[in-house]
Amino acid sequence: MLPIGKNLIAAGFAGALLVLRLPVGFAQERSQAVDEVYDLIRTNLTGFSPAEIERTAVTGLVAVFGPHVQLVYPSTAGEDIAAVLKTQVYDGEIGYVRVGRVTEDFADSLRKAYEGLTRSNKLSGLVLDLRYVNRGDYAAAVAAADLFLHEERPLLDWGNGFVKSKANEAAIRVPATVLINGQTAGAAEALAAMIRMTGTGLLLGTKTSGQAVITREFKLTSGGTLAIATAPVKLGDGSPMPIHGVSPDIAVALPAKAQAAWYADPFAALSSITGARLTGTNAVRRTRFGEAELVKGKREGFPTDAELISAPAASDPEKPVIRDPMLARALDVLKGLALVRQGRS
Repeated sequence: MLPIGKNLIAAGFAGALLVLRLPVGFAQERSQAVDEVYDLIRTNLTGFSPAEIERTAVTGLVAVFGPHVQLVYPSTAGEDIAAVLKTQVYDGEIGYVRVGRVTEDFADSLRKAYEGLTRSNKLSGLVLDLRYVNRGDYAAAVAAADLFLHEERPLLDWGNGFVKSKANEAAIRVPATVLINGQTAGAAEALAAMIRMTGTGLLLGTKTSGQAVITREFKLTSGGTLAIATAPVKLGDGSPMPIHGVSPDIAVALPAKAQAAWYADPFAALSSITGARLTGTNAVRRTRFGEAELVKGKREGFPTDAELISAPAASDPEKPVIRDPMLARALDVLKGLALVRQGRS
């Protein structure tokens, strides 16, 4: 569907051009207008079977209201994804946990991951990476948020009243940063929002997908399910989860390709992402950029050569540079907070 221009709507229908001339005030006309348009297309459009027209109409309608209306079909895809995908310690004092899914066993997996990180390290901060996490349930999100709280307080309501945290003397007390992006969805969004609401962490990255909603499911004769958002999930302070996604406290915008590449390898040199040829393990083939190229790179979200591309000297190969801007910013924030806490102690 192309933008409405005066009284004209032009719709591309799989290569067929449909031109609908609508009267002023069409939006206020009787609902029968939808049936009339559909019937006219079905009976007059050539080159498409009735089944194809029906399928396209349904797909288009769902797409317009997505992600708040979704067609869900039985699938086992992704069930083998681990709750925690990766753990690491950066700079000897900051723990990192990459999440795979926020489901029933996630809180226990997160607790064990954190305990494993602290077993041989004195951590001053924790990075929780929720980028690309779109599988989970709200009960698991609450259980995970509970790990960061030592007192009882309301956390989330997804249709049956607020669920509270429990008193927990063994709560994670180090400052946390949470990485989010447009593929952070549902329960993962709720977890990020709860961590911010409770003051236990800051969110970095880009706005989430906006799928933290209460849905009602309707079984279809096709065997699938139509999930329709009927109300927003509410945070413990009574505020609804934003319908258009949770905004970060610190925005770090990146092109999709670069973000995915750095997510896969946070040490990847900028040149390997932009296509320049590398020479050696850490060596980077440097290019002199003019002012126009530098401005263009900044607008597209790529860091400048001075910011991230400088490789460690050959005499110091054991300390690779973190080039993922989201992760690097999160680590900088936690290092700064650690210095502040040391100054106050």
